[in-house]
Amino acid sequence: MLAEIITIGDEILIGQIVDTNSAFISKALNKIGVSVYQITSIQDDKAHILKALKEAEQNANIIIITGGLGPTKDDITKTTIANYFNDTLVVDKAALDNITHLWQNVIKKPLQQVNIDQALMPSKSETLINTVGSASGIWINNNNKTFVALPGVPYEMKALITNAVIPKLEKTYQLPYIEHQTIITYGVGESVIAEQISEFENNLPHFIKLAYLPSLGSVRLRLSAKDTDKNKVVTTMQQQINLLKPLLKNIDHHFDNEPNRIMQIGALLKANNLKLAVAESCTGGEISKQITANPGVSAFYNGGITTYATQSKIDVLGISTDIIKTYGVVSTKVAEAMANGVKKLYNSAYAIATTGVAGPSKGDSNTDVGTVIISIATPNYTISKQFNFGKNRFRVIQKATYKAFELLEKEILKNC
Repeated sequence: MLAEIITIGDEILIGQIVDTNSAFISKALNKIGVSVYQITSIQDDKAHILKALKEAEQNANIIIITGGLGPTKDDITKTTIANYFNDTLVVDKAALDNITHLWQNVIKKPLQQVNIDQALMPSKSETLINTVGSASGIWINNNNKTFVALPGVPYEMKALITNAVIPKLEKTYQLPYIEHQTIITYGVGESVIAEQISEFENNLPHFIKLAYLPSLGSVRLRLSAKDTDKNKVVTTMQQQINLLKPLLKNIDHHFDNEPNRIMQIGALLKANNLKLAVAESCTGGEISKQITANPGVSAFYNGGITTYATQSKIDVLGISTDIIKTYGVVSTKVAEAMANGVKKLYNSAYAIATTGVAGPSKGDSNTDVGTVIISIATPNYTISKQFNFGKNRFRVIQKATYKAFELLEKEILKNC
């Protein structure tokens, strides 16, 4: 079963907003066994919409459109859909009652004609009442194809997809079962992993596919299985996972449904009643940000500080000016002083510190752009490693962050 998503709106095409609707709809469809064949973004233009509808009907069984159902003149989706199906717009009583209720009880302003016109629906369609807004959705069955038009406002679209569209699709079609299992690996490149598991990949059953999804510092391995027999999918997927696990034993990894690396580090610290602190320079708070993105980290994370300027390292962390003058702000000595300084400041057993040159300029240092020194302070000793992560500022920060967690985890495992 294939679907196509069409997002309508000039604001998407000029980069004014990011199309998050398609991602949400794709995930929702995938969960019920519908594969998205294509996602298309088009202008608020009648000819363009008609062309997209015709092409989508040739490609897919289910066509979902978002955008252009508002009350203003540039919202032409509804009239264009009616035109596509040689239909006319008529007042839908349920949609009008919903709009009237909204204006009387929520907006509490006089109802204008432009708002009343939002109750106009194609006569051949079924109305999907929008319980959180005024633009109701449209459902049309035609030539064994399903066309759904939804408002572009994300929270309105999400409510209709969740409460109306997905349940209705499940009743309308006999859908296959889809399961995904994702393994997140760290510190090893995609080509190395591919070589290591090549025989496994070559012997996968025909209904299971493997995808490599590389990002900075990690690679996601996604196994996807699809079949009408749910038991077959579940059983075979587990068999393949059991075969894959031993092949990755020398690679740091975890499954998507397991605690991530930060929470695994946290579990080690909590089990031993230990705390962590962070002092950042070139990473600019990214390490602390990634830690605190997880719930419950206050159980092991005492705090972090961004001593970005050289003077702040002296004033806040108490680093000697002599060390900075002698070795430079980007040096092993400074990184270790930062780690031990923040460890003492936050009364923690472990600490991470970063100093380096993320670029594009060298700042207070004469060190090459991309150079990063990461220091890990433990209860008994301090270690440092120097890296060069290239000249792209974003990549330098992200790679340094991932590497810091990797080094920290190794040291904790040595000592716990």
